[in-house]
Parts: sequence; C-alpha cells; structure tokens
Amino acid sequence: MRTTPSGVHIILISTIACYLLQSVAGAGAITSFALWPLQSNFKPWQLVTYAFLHGSITHIAFNMYGLWLFGRQVENLLGRRVFLQLYFASVISAALMQLLATAYSGGVYPTIGASGGVFGVLLAYGMFFPNQVIMLLIPPIPMPARVFVVLYAGLELILGVTGTEAGVAHFAHLGGMVGGYLVIHHWRSGRGRGRST
Repeated sequence: MRTTPSGVHIILISTIACYLLQSVAGAGAITSFALWPLQSNFKPWQLVTYAFLHGSITHIAFNMYGLWLFGRQVENLLGRRVFLQLYFASVISAALMQLLATAYSGGVYPTIGASGGVFGVLLAYGMFFPNQVIMLLIPPIPMPARVFVVLYAGLELILGVTGTEAGVAHFAHLGGMVGGYLVIHHWRSGRGRGRST
C-alpha cells in the first residue's frame, strides 16, 4: 500500500536535495537563488528559493531538526495542505521582512536558509500546544511552548534592533512568525464559518 509523504518529509527531502545541488553548483546557486536586496540582484523567485539554500551542514541541520521537531504535531492538526501553506507563507513573509530590513539598512548581501519557515511553524506549535514542555539545550531549562515562543520572539526583536549577532537575519525570523500567524488566523476563521448553521 503506497502512502503519501507528509508535508514535513516533502520539505526535508527537497531542502536536503537542494543543499546537495548547491554544494555542486557553488557560488552560482547563491547568485541566482539566494534572496538579494531589491537594490542588488533581486529576482521574484528568490522569495521562495532562498529557503532551500544553506550556509553549512550545521545551518541546515538545525533548521531541519526544528522543522521535524515542531512540524509533525502541527501538520497532524492542520493537515498536509494547510501545513504547507503555513510553511511557505512564512518563508515568503520572512523574505519580505528581510527585504524591508535591507532596504532600510542599505546592506547588500544575500540571505539563505529555511529559518523563516521554521519560525512560522514554531509559532503555530506555541499557539496550538501552549502547555507542551520544551527542554532548552543551552541552558537545559524546561518551559511551556508558549513561553518559549514569546521569549524567542522577544530575543529576535532585541537582536535585530540592536544589530547584535551580525550575519543572522533576525527580522526575517520575525517575518516568518507573521506569515505563520496569518495562515493560522485564516484557518481558524474558516473552521468557524464551517461550523455555522
């Protein structure tokens, strides 16, 4: 009996495959498919393709682990179609936020990585499973998912505003959360309309 792959598996396999292709293509992949500022090498498809590129094994490993850790329960609740909508809406909203940030700062550098999509999934996890306990790695402190998400978002905002931890797209992470929230709000509204009589 053939089973359809989950949305999490589709994203995992696609992202890992693209990372392997990126390692062969080299700088050409960054030039064409990373997210470049509007004043530089921007192309519309980069709003999505940047999320399939990564800077290192560690970079892709952390992103895919986060997707797997939080995405499975979110997808079980939402279903594959809505989960994929949530992920890619988060990827695109993260890209738009990053474009705004680079336009304001004047920075000319590419952005890569699936973190925006993962942050949207993380927000969904915190909203749907607020009391689920998450154990931090460093420091090893357990906390409810809702607290973890709020603290993480606050930290990203502080780091983004202060320009701390250069090389990390903090505003893109927050933009991913915005996209995730919009899909969740739309999904909840649709469920509400479906129950009306």
